[in-house]
Amino acid sequence: MEKEKTDVFLTADRTLMSNYHNNEFLGFGTCAPPNFIPTWLFSYIFFPPLKTKQGHPTAAPYGLRKTEAQLLKEGFNVKTINPNHIEKHLKNTKVLGIHAMDPFGLGPASTTLASLFHKEPYLAKHFQTLLKSPQIHKARQNGLKVIVGGPGAWQFKHRENWTTELEIDCILEGEAENVVGKIFKAALEGQEIPKHYEVSPKEIPNLDEIPDIQNPSINGLIEIGRGCCRGCQFCNVTLRPLRWYPMEKIEKELTVNTNSKKVKGTCIHAEDVMLYGSQNTTPNPEKLVQLHQTVMKHTESISWSHCSLAAIAAAPKAFHEISEIIQQKQTWWGVEIGIETGSPKIAKKIMPAKAHPFSADKWKEVVVEGMGLAHDNKLVPACTLIVGLPDETEEDITRTMDLIDDLKSMRSLIVPLFFVPLGNLKSQDWFTKAQLNERHKQLLIQCAEHDFYWVDELLDMSIQGRWYSHIMKEFYKGFSAIAKRKVRQIK
Repeated sequence: MEKEKTDVFLTADRTLMSNYHNNEFLGFGTCAPPNFIPTWLFSYIFFPPLKTKQGHPTAAPYGLRKTEAQLLKEGFNVKTINPNHIEKHLKNTKVLGIHAMDPFGLGPASTTLASLFHKEPYLAKHFQTLLKSPQIHKARQNGLKVIVGGPGAWQFKHRENWTTELEIDCILEGEAENVVGKIFKAALEGQEIPKHYEVSPKEIPNLDEIPDIQNPSINGLIEIGRGCCRGCQFCNVTLRPLRWYPMEKIEKELTVNTNSKKVKGTCIHAEDVMLYGSQNTTPNPEKLVQLHQTVMKHTESISWSHCSLAAIAAAPKAFHEISEIIQQKQTWWGVEIGIETGSPKIAKKIMPAKAHPFSADKWKEVVVEGMGLAHDNKLVPACTLIVGLPDETEEDITRTMDLIDDLKSMRSLIVPLFFVPLGNLKSQDWFTKAQLNERHKQLLIQCAEHDFYWVDELLDMSIQGRWYSHIMKEFYKGFSAIAKRKVRQIK
């Protein structure tokens, strides 16, 4: 129970308040719907609850921590709470901010798994359960204002009626450092606030306006920059300007996590980690090496959020040096990588700069070269493909299948995801299971076979040495097997 009155509380749903067994990429399990594994057990396997102290989580999603830092900077009395403890804290609270990642399961991974299993994913269920909780409903009757923001805010444009149904006062979409204080202040003072506020380009913060987190983030995730210079048409991030954090700013956030003694590792986040410090698509080896020397000085382990295969292929010497720095403390590290297609024609049309500094015509060769370097240097990628891209032909699908065949000896997961209209392609139609043709199905089966081949080794690498590793490995394998069977059953 709070000893002092707190005007603003921040929280997130149950699937986001987890450290995923210290493996950020296990968080993709939240995109799955309920299945053959009992809900309580699946939750523990993929998103175990965070420890709390008097209702406050030991760590929280990084985006939520940024909002918290901005509100603290502007003088708000704000605290972050675990969603399971909201009843104890909402009695006198005026505003509740909720961080949303994928509130309706409309993200690519969620829509794909939902189509295969014919059920709503866990992350959507938990988000809606939180908003519909009797505790929040009761507090709303006493004047509580509810503001929702985060990477998933865009989904409310596709579910506009849910803003009213879930009793949400404001949806805040975009990089909101320069506007979040104004909206929360208006809510506290009982003024009218917009139902949906989308941050305009002129309101996007520059580096000096982005606050440093004040409390630990889940799995030590920290940004090293924002925006992207590659301009892929299917991505929202490319609509934002590229900004790299200076080393001092990165180090400040690193120490917030490491000083807490609750966070052991670090996940560095950028749309392309291998471009840190560069203003174009050519890596800056000096900056990259300095970054990793600095991070590894502060942490026990590292992972990357995203990087590009083109940047790896363009700087093999620097990449090898980074690998040697990292492997002084660990045997491998993970990252998410977008392959998206094996078709040079599609690559040239919708993501020409993804291959830079190489030609989009050489996209297949760039992917094979980058994946080979990743394999040799112990970087383990979770790769995405986009199924059902606009104007995709059977020849394009065949090219992608040929590429996957070339990658079969390279340690990785390859995850096919249905096309979701985002970025400059937001006016296009969604791709659904009903549109799968025979070549699509063969591609999905091919990816499932690839992943099943590598799953044993990847699980051993991920949970080796933990007392529960044997038990959990069997459950992870079981889930992989049933997903593979679902793919084969597609009609």
